Amino acid sequence: APWRLMMSLTPSRGCLLDLPWEDILVPHILCHLPLQQLLSLQRVSKSFQSLIQLYLANMRCFDSSQIGPAIPRAAFVNLLKDNEVLQQLALQNCSDWLTDRELLPVIGQNHHLHQIQLKGCAQLSRHALVAISLSCPNLRRLSLAHCEWVDSLSLRSLADHCKVLEAVDLTACRQLKDEAICYLVQKCSKLKSLSLAVNANVGDVAVEEIAKCCPELEHLDLTGCLRVKNDSIRVLAEYCPKLRSLKVKHCHNVAESSLSILRSRGVELDVEPPLQRALVLLQDVVGFAPFINLQI
Repeated sequence: APWRLMMSLTPSRGCLLDLPWEDILVPHILCHLPLQQLLSLQRVSKSFQSLIQLYLANMRCFDSSQIGPAIPRAAFVNLLKDNEVLQQLALQNCSDWLTDRELLPVIGQNHHLHQIQLKGCAQLSRHALVAISLSCPNLRRLSLAHCEWVDSLSLRSLADHCKVLEAVDLTACRQLKDEAICYLVQKCSKLKSLSLAVNANVGDVAVEEIAKCCPELEHLDLTGCLRVKNDSIRVLAEYCPKLRSLKVKHCHNVAESSLSILRSRGVELDVEPPLQRALVLLQDVVGFAPFINLQI
């Protein structure tokens, strides 16, 4: 039991709770225990309850997955009601019930957030993204994957106020078109990682603007962006010397003629060269890899 672990840490003189809470217990002991166990400690005594409340108010990182596969709405509200120092917030396990009503107070009182994970939180609205942009000027990493409520106006607000963004995941944000993506990258030129996967509205115009505005870009995910063609991939190769990985699977208008430029630079691609793909298909058909002199 977690309280037995805590009791085992009791010094030979006095009680564990006699140690300085803010200087010793919170930063050097409680931080090493799983959040789920810390919540159980609240049932040991009123003193432990007060100690855990102090810990929760001083947490720098909150990840809902540490509590379990699902966290009750009331528990979430109670856990973060006094915290004003969060730096990282991950709420992917709250997607079944998380709305603006629960999220906005947390965002509004935490201005030091630099990483937010809202993947799959489908019940939020554009007001959540506007609140993030207004409250979190130092935001560096943001995941909005599968949040179809993200629209061009809320993304413009993010771009206007969070100019130090380094990683943004907009996978399956299907309301977004080229114009919105162009505005984002024009304002956030420090982007190193960007995902626009599963968005049929994204095309060459957005990709070329990404290339020209984001020289620090290292990772770009265009999976399933059906309107992307060879020309924009060539521009990407020309303007992004630091590119390390590119995903273009299911981009049927992107061919090896443009990808070969990146492949020759060692950029990691999620599609194989045509000859290698043919060999794999042949192996699947005949059951073995043919002996072919690849130097011919």
